[in-house]
Amino acid sequence: MKNIFKVVSCAELQQVPSGKPEGGVINKRNVVLQELGGKYENTYSVTMLGNSAQCQLYANDLVVAALRFMVHEYNGVTYQDIVMNEFYKLN
Repeated sequence: MKNIFKVVSCAELQQVPSGKPEGGVINKRNVVLQELGGKYENTYSVTMLGNSAQCQLYANDLVVAALRFMVHEYNGVTYQDIVMNEFYKLN
């Protein structure tokens, strides 16, 4: 499902080690998105990976985005990741 979000903030592009066996690096960018509607709408801290992370977003940009919610456990602690699979910039 795709939603329209307002960009609250966008971090700098980072290159992090790839988790794949062949190694290498992958582009990563953290973005804070807020649903449209009001000051207290749901807000998400999402990760952009790969080529899409190279796109610079700015505060107050509007995007149509599909978010993927993932949960994994490590050493008895549960973590949630939100990844922006695809997006389209509206303005």
